[in-house]
Amino acid sequence: MSFTYFIADLHLSEDRPDITQCLLSFLDHEAPQADALYVLGDLFEVWIGDDNITPFNNTIADAFKAVSRTTPVYFIHGNRDFAIREGWATKAGMTLLPEQTVVNLYGERTLLSHGDELCTRDVAYQKFRKKSRGWWWPRLMLALPLWYRRRVAENGRRKSKLNQQGLKPEIMDVTPEEVVKTMAKYQVQRLIHGHTHRPQIHSLDVNGKPATRIVLGDWYDQGSVLTVSADKVLLENRKFGTTSS
Repeated sequence: MSFTYFIADLHLSEDRPDITQCLLSFLDHEAPQADALYVLGDLFEVWIGDDNITPFNNTIADAFKAVSRTTPVYFIHGNRDFAIREGWATKAGMTLLPEQTVVNLYGERTLLSHGDELCTRDVAYQKFRKKSRGWWWPRLMLALPLWYRRRVAENGRRKSKLNQQGLKPEIMDVTPEEVVKTMAKYQVQRLIHGHTHRPQIHSLDVNGKPATRIVLGDWYDQGSVLTVSADKVLLENRKFGTTSS
């Protein structure tokens, strides 16, 4: 049976070996069976530049590279790893895609996105997003020494956690009107995204027709994998500490 896998929001880091092991098991035992694997952002908890070469980052790159020999691997940037460039992507065998990409998924046009651009009610974050995706800020940051970028990233993570504590849940979720507007723009009836950590399959109406919004889950407590085929959409978990077969 032909099918495609989607994952997002793994937030990989060296201090979470349980997440890493779950991913490596998935890549070794399951991903090679798929037509394609899409990673829709926030693969890493933080990414300070392709020049931050570590054994951990190399292990992840090697695992994806092995999959890419038989299964195409595609990547869309998230808000945590928007600094990934062609250098690391090539090492990992990944093809970088625009932040909003339409694919023909077994006969249905499907919009893929990390999803953070849809959370328009979080005004402060959207301002940062606009700056961080611009032309000058990434170049400036990547020109700084690695030690300084690490400090900036750590401070940014702490500030982000504090800001989120004071926000209402609906502010950190997608804006329904923005979802409909974006899907109508691309003339699609299906959207797949991550970012909100609220895995669910939503039904909605776009251009007077039934539509679907599929939200991928995060990997904080378990793996989360979406499987899409011509006749099936399955959103399920992978338990930590078990080996897929």
